[in-house]
Amino acid sequence: MKRFLPAIALTFGLLLGAQPAAQAEGEGLMSAHASVRDPASLQRGAHLFFNYCAGCHSLKYLRYSRMADDLGLTEKQVMDNLNVTGAKFQEPVVSSMPAADATKWFGKNPPDLSLEVSAKGADWVYTYLNTFYLDPSTPIGWNNTTLKNAAMPFPLWELQGEQTAVMKPGTHEVEKLQLTTPGSLTPVEYQQATRDLVNFLTYASEPAALQRHHYGVWVILFLALFTLLAYFLKKEYWKDVH
Repeated sequence: MKRFLPAIALTFGLLLGAQPAAQAEGEGLMSAHASVRDPASLQRGAHLFFNYCAGCHSLKYLRYSRMADDLGLTEKQVMDNLNVTGAKFQEPVVSSMPAADATKWFGKNPPDLSLEVSAKGADWVYTYLNTFYLDPSTPIGWNNTTLKNAAMPFPLWELQGEQTAVMKPGTHEVEKLQLTTPGSLTPVEYQQATRDLVNFLTYASEPAALQRHHYGVWVILFLALFTLLAYFLKKEYWKDVH
């Protein structure tokens, strides 16, 4: 047992040591309230992704067939409404933009988003999608308070509208963002839309989470039943011991 104590202590030390860094990264972020247990939200998020994101970004670890099973969609629904590249039903989700063209236009190929939520967190992605603002000083005309000088144009501007930055007096720091040109959605509707998109990306980061949540209920029930059985067995075996 003594041989294992240093390893156990090191493991707990790493976990505890990682907490301040994670908390620091989460400072000032909006809460996405991400959940993969809402099938309707996942379906809406998938619709948004394939309409506004799939032109540049891939989900190479997610197959159309797996997505259909998990989101309660038929093969026809997926192939008619979500497949924008002509890929086969069993193939992974790949961007419709050729890598050579992406490098030519943007300087590098846009990143795959399969693990975006796992890497940065749902709140970070949600905040990022809500903090674009007009910035004529940048090459693309947009900027972002969550990721300063982001190279990505704002793909959802038609939905949210156009935000402008109000700077802190005497500084170049953004104090707040204000909506100057409304989009096709109200602010509340847009926040729900981006929450749906984040929910879908959360699912894409770990599709097995849906199955794990389903099996977890049965595992807990089994453990509860086994504990009850073990308790009565213990009473039976030890009833004659004084």
